[in-house]
Amino acid sequence: MPHPDKVRHHPSVKWLGPMIHEPNLWHLNRRSVSLAFFIGVFTAFVPLPGQMVIAALAAIVIRANLPLAVSLVWITNPVTMPAFFYLAYKLGTVLLDIKPSPFSFELSWHWVQFELVYKWKPLVVGCTIMGMFFGLLSAATIHTLWRIHTIRRWRKRKRDRANRK
Repeated sequence: MPHPDKVRHHPSVKWLGPMIHEPNLWHLNRRSVSLAFFIGVFTAFVPLPGQMVIAALAAIVIRANLPLAVSLVWITNPVTMPAFFYLAYKLGTVLLDIKPSPFSFELSWHWVQFELVYKWKPLVVGCTIMGMFFGLLSAATIHTLWRIHTIRRWRKRKRDRANRK
């Protein structure tokens, strides 16, 4: 992770002022990491450009780990994005009971202008449902694993203390 001071003093984030100095934006604790997983995974399913900016703003507002939230957005990248958005579109057509039309995804302004106009509703519904599901699943998984790890460390310390006596 980048050093917090380096990010805090970067010209592109100076406009955030004191908000960028919130400790949870930079610390790794169960709450900030779980929230970062939710934000990053949910935002990865947002079918808009600027997912990293959206994740960063959400992390700042919610006080989640900023670098982690922004980096998790890359779950959907130019290689994986077509598959994820196709599945989201299919899910949306099923949930909205719409007959699916042939779907091809391409990361271009032309596709957004001429194809997305006809497919936006099932795509948005599918992306929202998938983002919520996988975001909540990842946050709950991280929260639970972190808790299990902490409990095991407490028990190990207790055993070690008992063995020293």
